[in-house]
Amino acid sequence: MRRKKRYFKREPGPDPLEFSFRRHARFGEVDAMAVMWHGHYATLFEEASTELRRKSGLGYEDFFEARVYAPIVQLHVDYYQSLLLDELFTVKARMLWTDAARINIEYEVLKADGSMAATGYTVQLFSSAETGEPCFTIPPLLEKQHVLWKDGTLGGMHE
Repeated sequence: MRRKKRYFKREPGPDPLEFSFRRHARFGEVDAMAVMWHGHYATLFEEASTELRRKSGLGYEDFFEARVYAPIVQLHVDYYQSLLLDELFTVKARMLWTDAARINIEYEVLKADGSMAATGYTVQLFSSAETGEPCFTIPPLLEKQHVLWKDGTLGGMHE
């Protein structure tokens, strides 16, 4: 199988933060062949990353209050097996430690039998809400999250 186990180089630091959820492939997500449409995997990644970031102090509300943006600048998906209508699956998101002003998240979409349906990653970079300029140093919001992460206050998060 051509699956990459890791998309990002592991930097010295605390263990990744993780969030996962399980659900069934919905009617509105599949095509005429009852196969989940490829574009919905990005939505699954967003669903998992939104909860992971929210539970770790990096939710959209936190961004607004801190006056920073964190747009996705990269999204990548590798597909291995199709998800079918009403099939139970699990989405796992794993936020990786980095000393840079960015958020790196890797994803796995697993079928009910544990086999891989898809993997992927997203990269978010921080920018100032006032100027739109990129943050070349870690913004205070991310620094606060890093302190909690290093202290072990943030941990495994599952639905």
